[in-house]
Amino acid sequence: MRLFTSNARQKRSRFVLPFLAGVLVFTGPVSSGFLPVPYAVAATQKTAVTYKLSKQSESIVTSGVRQLTYAWIPSDSSIPTEVLHVLQVDLQNPYVQLNAMGGPKGSVTAKQSVGAMTRETGAVAGINGDVFRTASGTEGVPMGAQITSGQLLASTEQLQGMYAFGVTQDRRPVIDNFMFSGTVTATDKGVSYPLAGLNKSAYRTEPDKAYSHVNALYMYTNAWTASERPANSSATPNEALIVDGIVTEVVEGAAISTPIPENGFILRGHNRRESGNFVASLAVGDRVAADYSLTTASGKTYNPSDFQMMVSGHTLLMDQGAPVSFTRDVNGLSGYADRARTAVGFSKDGSTAYMLTVEENGGRKGVTLKELQQMLKELGVWKAVNLDGGGSTTMVTRPLGDFQTQLTHPTSYGTTQRLVTNGIGVYTTAPQGSLKGIAASGPQTVFIGQQAAYSLKAYDTHYNPLDPNGLTATWSIDKQLGSFSNGTFQAAKAGTATVSVKSGSASDSLKLEIVGEAQIAKLIVEPSSTLLKPGSVINVPVKAQLTDGRLMSVPASSVSWEFRGFTATVQDGKLTVNKVQNDAAAGYAIARYDGYGAIAVLASGSEQVLEDFEKAAYGVNFAGTPVETMGSAAIVTGIAGRELSKVLAMDYDFTVGAGKRYANAVLNDGKGIAIKGSPSAMSLDVMGDGGMHWLRAEFINGDGKPAYATIADKVDWTGWKNIRFDLAQAGLKGEAKLTKLYLVNQENDQDERSMLGQIAFDNLVLQYPPGKIAVTNPTIEMKVGNKQATVDGAKVTLPGAPFIQKGTNTNYLPLRFVGDTLGAQVVWDNKTKRVTVLRGDKMLELWVGKDTMTANGIRQPVPAAPLLIKGSVYVPVRLISEQLGQKVDWENKTQTITIR
Repeated sequence: MRLFTSNARQKRSRFVLPFLAGVLVFTGPVSSGFLPVPYAVAATQKTAVTYKLSKQSESIVTSGVRQLTYAWIPSDSSIPTEVLHVLQVDLQNPYVQLNAMGGPKGSVTAKQSVGAMTRETGAVAGINGDVFRTASGTEGVPMGAQITSGQLLASTEQLQGMYAFGVTQDRRPVIDNFMFSGTVTATDKGVSYPLAGLNKSAYRTEPDKAYSHVNALYMYTNAWTASERPANSSATPNEALIVDGIVTEVVEGAAISTPIPENGFILRGHNRRESGNFVASLAVGDRVAADYSLTTASGKTYNPSDFQMMVSGHTLLMDQGAPVSFTRDVNGLSGYADRARTAVGFSKDGSTAYMLTVEENGGRKGVTLKELQQMLKELGVWKAVNLDGGGSTTMVTRPLGDFQTQLTHPTSYGTTQRLVTNGIGVYTTAPQGSLKGIAASGPQTVFIGQQAAYSLKAYDTHYNPLDPNGLTATWSIDKQLGSFSNGTFQAAKAGTATVSVKSGSASDSLKLEIVGEAQIAKLIVEPSSTLLKPGSVINVPVKAQLTDGRLMSVPASSVSWEFRGFTATVQDGKLTVNKVQNDAAAGYAIARYDGYGAIAVLASGSEQVLEDFEKAAYGVNFAGTPVETMGSAAIVTGIAGRELSKVLAMDYDFTVGAGKRYANAVLNDGKGIAIKGSPSAMSLDVMGDGGMHWLRAEFINGDGKPAYATIADKVDWTGWKNIRFDLAQAGLKGEAKLTKLYLVNQENDQDERSMLGQIAFDNLVLQYPPGKIAVTNPTIEMKVGNKQATVDGAKVTLPGAPFIQKGTNTNYLPLRFVGDTLGAQVVWDNKTKRVTVLRGDKMLELWVGKDTMTANGIRQPVPAAPLLIKGSVYVPVRLISEQLGQKVDWENKTQTITIR
């Protein structure tokens, strides 16, 4: 999480609002467990509400460790918003231990993901830990203290109000504001000097804002694996290497190049200052002793070996069971905005530790620190400290019967885990026991038509995994929602059910959710191209935003397709256009999941290759903003995945400088590549590096003014990916030119993005439409109770007279008449009582008697439900007309409706 920023993200309103023009999404239960939530639409505005926790699931990780999931539910609704995940650890269980995890092989300067930490150290669960700096010249070292297995690997920094969580050797949890103090003594000379810290980056101390390493003595061990000790310290070093308490090497004015052995350390002082003079006074063969401790603000002193583990955090959150004022400025943590959160605390009697995370992904935005305090209070946590959050927030757990940990819930990046400085791991020392039970393992959320594989796990009397070989599994489901065959379930109907497995006398079950149409708030089709041309092959991935906030990819096998204006086939998510009917200028590819529809509008325009770089004869340059931003850009061969092709590759280095930074691949020495005509979109292949930066393109219009387009909000993929982006919204005018492809490292949350990386571009293709899809815009005049109407002044007879429904004062009129008059296609499905209206680039779907509709795949409420009268569908006049882009006027005196 970013530590220093002046602009915290605004807190979103916790209100329930009526919404007609879009969809109101309620966020809720976790994707890792079965938490069914009904869809609901608010009808009236609400005042601010309070929230409460509702336990949704509970499972055992190992003996003494439970995993719980809570929904954060507003008091005026049953619809959850955010999700809290908790590891509840019994510190009195003799088989359970907590320990600090860090970088590979114990490094304090080499970060790794929480999942990698647990795999390397054998933990059965873990969360991310301390905050850390990512600015230029820092090594990502924890800002507070880290103690692993009783050994201090990093000391605290001289900062105000930072708290740490530790567990003593006698299993007592402690949260306090610790300060480091130490002394190094040349025992032969009887001379001592204060020790400022252990394994620390250069930083500014508080409150004096002094340079940490100026005239200060620091110790570095082999846990420091960075190339410098430290980088950009503003102090030329004098260094001495001590091995087994004996000085073996002394260097003045430079760093020692000899690797630090496990039984040694380096003393680093400031050349020509008192600390450096102390180091320079040491001679090879001198005996040196170091003594250091951690002291609390209340004056209590601990030897680091008094602790089994310690991980620092940031502000104190809870004390004596109540929220407390923040002990540090939390703006740098976006503390007053909704973000993913991580915290650790303990119970009043000290017997239970709580390790917590709050999700931020898809429709879930996370919580403020004040909301996190309320969650902790409801859980009964006595004292707690905030850990690193945002993109760092990660929890991994070992499911019952599994041998490896896995991600408990999505991170801010989905399934990608950010590399962090350290974490808290949960360990078991229990011996292998006898078979206690079996566990069902497999997906708990699936889609209709999807095949899901399930497997049998086994665990012993201490809830640790056993090899299930030799056990025979029999699978069943308690509702007729699908069928099992050899452990593979074929989902056939939406609903909730229980999947059961038996092996001998042992059995287990898990909850299964098969997503249905009622749970979808938005269906999204993302075609790789919109070219309506025989032979076109278009990738058509489909995603569903659920009413509880989850954003999920819908398996291709679960999607059915309808085509209007052309024929096509779809296989494995690829659409192939076969024939365009009657030279149609536009066609509609309608994706349906369980009857819920969304469209991709295809047009019979053309495509033109703008650049494939194979014969490019112009120069490509790199430009960084500010000037400290470094990098390179060139047309090259040999890039992975395109080894035999020429591509445009750009390397970037954002490690120097501050604020927003740009890495630009400048085309044709700034003159750009000419674009003919007025394309509506561009597609290109981009090799991503997972750097999470904003990817954009710059154009220069014919009038010399720039225009900008977003290619991707963030580069969250690795390897090659085809991307299509809109050019119409960029405002291209006249004979434009493409001048730059560039990355933006935005000012906020820079620590959650890569500072170094490489991306590449290939196959830039322009897509041209035939022009805007033509629609008619007649003026229609009607009167309530009268079948006679006019269309552009010409008299027509309606199939039924418009009327005002009693009780709602809603004007109704025949849908087909309005649809046909406005040039729309109106399709009636008698089985589902659904009417589909296609016009221009819009698709509306309404259901008789249903108070919601969809507009281009987005569910939204309607003021009144459509009616079926004598075989004709009647709809609220204002709803259908304005959704199709028309204006509606009402003259009350004459009761005249005018659509124009």
